[in-house]
Amino acid sequence: MSDAPLLQVAERIAQALERLAPAPLAAPDWTASAYVWDTSPDRLVPVPHPNRIPLNLLLGIDRARDTLLENTQRFADGFSANNALLWGARGTGKSSLVKAVHGELEATGLKLVELQREDIQTVGTLLAVLRDAPHRFILYCDDLSFGHDDAAYKSLKAVLDGGIEGRPDNVLFYATSNRRHLMPRDMIENERGNAINPAEAVEEKVSLSDRFGLWLGFHPQDQDAYLAIIRGYCDAFGVSISDDDLRAQAIEWQATRGSRSGRVAWQFFTDLAGRQGISL
Repeated sequence: MSDAPLLQVAERIAQALERLAPAPLAAPDWTASAYVWDTSPDRLVPVPHPNRIPLNLLLGIDRARDTLLENTQRFADGFSANNALLWGARGTGKSSLVKAVHGELEATGLKLVELQREDIQTVGTLLAVLRDAPHRFILYCDDLSFGHDDAAYKSLKAVLDGGIEGRPDNVLFYATSNRRHLMPRDMIENERGNAINPAEAVEEKVSLSDRFGLWLGFHPQDQDAYLAIIRGYCDAFGVSISDDDLRAQAIEWQATRGSRSGRVAWQFFTDLAGRQGISL
């Protein structure tokens, strides 16, 4: 009997085993200052030019700015620092602040790694890569929240506090969310109404946010702050407009959007700069 069929079977088995146990991750290229974690396949993708604005242009969030900068500076200097949860209204500068703080401290060698919400369950694999690296990292997840049947938050709980390995000393975790407890309010209310032990059920759901030692709240800007943000952008980028015209146009813009925030201010300024032939 020919050995060919046996060899073909052996090759198929070997290929199946390779798919089940993929090759080890290649050593990352640490020359960049920012990265995105990609899970197809698992790898760190360098970001040559991070999308961010200078820290001094983030107006109306002075307390949050100073607190997060101080916390991050301590970490970059090799001292103890807290994981941070930036929560509050949409468009108020949460993600912009994280990226701007990193930009402010980029010269220290601090690196930023963005983890997508849908990839939270792979955080253990990512931390294994970062743990052995000769750098310090801000691991950042934007718009973090969890739904009714979403168990991914348990993976994050063990990493932040409570797991055997825990968070590596060279990694700090920053997350932004519209929800203070990272869970929908109706989800918490349902737990109170339907669980055998309501107090324990709610505690299980909200305990993830307790793993963040630093909570920074963000709230909608008033009109004066909204206009000051736009004026700051104009001065920084050389866009010329009178105070009266800026006020009239900016208020009309926010009325059409139905909201007033740092994001709306930037969108108006982008339109204004474009009308004046200025590229940002």
